[in-house]
Amino acid sequence: MTSLHNRGSKGGFKIGVDSKGHERREHRRHDLEQQGIKVSRWDGSKRAPKDFGKLVDLSAGGVRIRTTSSNVKADGQIRVKLELPDYAGICPFVDTSSATPTPKKEWVGWMAISRVIDVADSDEVEVGGRLVDMDEMDRGMLGLYLSTQPLAA
Repeated sequence: MTSLHNRGSKGGFKIGVDSKGHERREHRRHDLEQQGIKVSRWDGSKRAPKDFGKLVDLSAGGVRIRTTSSNVKADGQIRVKLELPDYAGICPFVDTSSATPTPKKEWVGWMAISRVIDVADSDEVEVGGRLVDMDEMDRGMLGLYLSTQPLAA
């Protein structure tokens, strides 16, 4: 098993639990690392998205990505493109740009980076953060989609 260390600190990786032992997360995380889903960094509509890394886990509120990119820092924001395969007949997102909502497989939006953690014995880092501008319809469909996936530890 790969051990994780906080970048620039001597402490180990900490689970989000409050003092009473309750998990702080609003949404359950789902392990998608085995699927090899790539995440793109989207720097604007004029440029094509660039490969950023691979999806480690995902919830309806946030994401964790493993990447070799070293130019990301905690407390920053990046624009990402998530493209997920449909599963069990469910598409993870909804296109509401027309009068009739239609299913879609991709979402482009902002990720607020809350942590950047070095992966031991590797030149990779894990970047974790919240998906901040996802509308409630997409968040609800993503939650339904993820309910069919295995939970992360």
